[in-house]
Amino acid sequence: MNKYEEKRQARIDRLNEAADRAEKRASDTYDSARKMSEAIPFGQPIIVGHHSEQSDRNYRKRINDKFESAFREQGKADELRAKAEAAENNTAISSDDPEAIQKLKDKLLGLEESQEKMKAINKYYKKNGTCIGCDGISDERAEKLDNAAKKNYEGRPFPTYSLTNNNQNIRSIRLRIEELEKLRELDFEPVEFEKGKVIVNKEINRIQFFFDGKPDEETRGVLKSWGFHFSRYNNNAWQRQLNSNGIYATKKVLEKLDEINQSEEQNIDEGPILGM
Repeated sequence: MNKYEEKRQARIDRLNEAADRAEKRASDTYDSARKMSEAIPFGQPIIVGHHSEQSDRNYRKRINDKFESAFREQGKADELRAKAEAAENNTAISSDDPEAIQKLKDKLLGLEESQEKMKAINKYYKKNGTCIGCDGISDERAEKLDNAAKKNYEGRPFPTYSLTNNNQNIRSIRLRIEELEKLRELDFEPVEFEKGKVIVNKEINRIQFFFDGKPDEETRGVLKSWGFHFSRYNNNAWQRQLNSNGIYATKKVLEKLDEINQSEEQNIDEGPILGM
């Protein structure tokens, strides 16, 4: 398991642990509310005008509030659990994964083999009117493909859109591989500017701006407008994903920071004239 996979698993574990805590709070709060409600005899109404009326109303309100709190906590637990399951079931290949290129190449190979297989099956069916006997296809699978061909208006097991969609996925993955390979080969030297520097962190696939202190409001606005986000977990870096758009955004941010610096220097040079 590489660092990216460890980080992904750690997030899943955190979500599940948070869900467990929320479920326990929900259970404890519900039990507390139920025990409080047992103090009130079943069906007993509030005695209007009695000296106990207000305290009885307050007590019942506390019970109701506890039940509502328990339901809210259970809702949080369900939401957290759903996020953990979604993260665990997500099979998308992230560019942050250091093994992304190899995984994409493996996926590409599978799609290319699938494309050729679909073409071969369509060709066999066109010649024989059935998929039974087609190389590498079981009779059970062949019968299903024959039924699909009869239902398909094109009269073949795999319609044009199946081949087209698969081919689009092949092209898309090839482009991703090309871009990632270019980025992995990128020789980006740290760039220093007034009050900070920018680096490429290939280990986590991020472009990162570091400042000597907290950047001013105008600088923060520039960073946000170009998609950079503050991360206290990465040494207080302002960062975004390392890709072609990120590199372009970095150039634009550096240009804008240079303009801000020149403007500040000009304001200093043109300061108020004393002694007039």
